[in-house]
Amino acid sequence: MEMEQLRELENKILLRIPRKDINFLNKIMEGYDNLGVVSTLDPQEGLVMVRVTPDTRREVMKILAEMPFAIEYLTD
Repeated sequence: MEMEQLRELENKILLRIPRKDINFLNKIMEGYDNLGVVSTLDPQEGLVMVRVTPDTRREVMKILAEMPFAIEYLTD
């Protein structure tokens, strides 16, 4: 895998969450001053991507760990 591809993977977190919680996750990230930017990939499946920076990734992962709903972490 090339370095650029590794950086791209490092800068996004792919998730499957209950679709009813997509907006909640988005609002939480907005409330944390957009540490991560949420994009909905497939609302019916609850697939979302959270864009992060190397500096914010760890903090975003901590926030995700505290969410009151199930999160499935996905890879490309």
